[in-house]
Amino acid sequence: MNRVRHMSALGLLFIVMLFEVMAFSLLSLRDESFDPWALLFALALVILLLFQYVFLLWISRYADRFLLVIANLLAGIGMIVQYRLSPETAFRQLVLYAIGLVAMLICVGLMHRPSFFRRLNWVMIIGSLAILGVLLIVGEEQGGAKNWIKIGSFSFQPSEFVKVALVFISANYLTDQKRLLDWLPSALFAILVCALLVAERDLGAALLVAGTYLILFYSATGHIKTTLIGLGAGCLGAVASYFVFDHVRARIAIWQNPWATYETSGYQVAQGLMAIASGGMWGLGLTQGSPKTIPAYNTDYIFAVICEEFGIIFGIAVIALYLVFIIRGALVALYARDRYLMLVAFGCTVLITLQSFIIIGGVIKLIPLTGITMPFVSHGGSSMIASMMLLGILGGVAIRNGDMLEDAMDEALEEDRLMRLEKEDAHAGQQP
Repeated sequence: MNRVRHMSALGLLFIVMLFEVMAFSLLSLRDESFDPWALLFALALVILLLFQYVFLLWISRYADRFLLVIANLLAGIGMIVQYRLSPETAFRQLVLYAIGLVAMLICVGLMHRPSFFRRLNWVMIIGSLAILGVLLIVGEEQGGAKNWIKIGSFSFQPSEFVKVALVFISANYLTDQKRLLDWLPSALFAILVCALLVAERDLGAALLVAGTYLILFYSATGHIKTTLIGLGAGCLGAVASYFVFDHVRARIAIWQNPWATYETSGYQVAQGLMAIASGGMWGLGLTQGSPKTIPAYNTDYIFAVICEEFGIIFGIAVIALYLVFIIRGALVALYARDRYLMLVAFGCTVLITLQSFIIIGGVIKLIPLTGITMPFVSHGGSSMIASMMLLGILGGVAIRNGDMLEDAMDEALEEDRLMRLEKEDAHAGQQP
């Protein structure tokens, strides 16, 4: 069975590499002159993908190859679009992707000793609250949210890493939840993080943190009433934000009718919808669209750019890739060795799920738009590194699950073999 999965993953790996090489080959010829940097970019991307694949298999034959390849396909799609928009931006993203690769491998290694994260529980709590508190004072404002720290030419978004810390902190307290005091610290941490994010006007991140914690809490405890109370409190907070923050009221109004303010605040949403519509089912073709007419075309609205040039069918395929990633992540959590690892893996999966739904739903006007990134795809170093860390955590848990899962599969196959033998014996006994 492991050999079959290995061969299937190799086939997918080959398809991903072929897609990336073909896309960058097309980009190398787009301006009626040959661009060798596009092919060098494709070569670097393929080498990094192969390195990850071979290295993780060298560490353990139980590495989840499908999670790895799917995440890298999403990242590859993002960098193809980034290079089409701006080669300089794409090369910066490639460097950040390589840094994220290192972070992923570190997380894979650290998950061999998950007690390491449990010992750092209070460090993560104090560090997360401290850095979000510092943002209120020295944070740089972008897109209406004061959620960036800038040091010289370097800037990063701390909330991306606080979300990763939330998974470990929540799992630590929800693993042994026999009394109220067992899980109360994790709830207080989530509330404080949400309060700080709201104060910074980073409402998308606050929604993501609150949703992730509530799903984790319900999964760990099964307390329906407490979960509904938390959900109700979150809804009240959302309503309060509507009346407190002008930009929230503006976004709701834009969501309801972007065409009423097309020349001003509704321009971004309207342009995104028109880009998706102009692409049709099969797209205008790589380099044939006009993505730069959309504000935030390489961050919040990169999904609209993908649909315009590759088509709505391709956009649906991207959503399907996220769904497969989510299913694989849920399976990793399901077969975890212990409750703590199960909650950690499930928390990582929930984070990717909610973040993907919130940003794609906002772009297609299913829900009001919030300023968060599309995991693995959007431009942004903090988002890319945090997403790769989540991939590494899931990969580390999958490796720890591997031998147990293999034993379970062997046991199931043996039971199936014995049942067939019993049926054959019974059939032979009935013959004259």
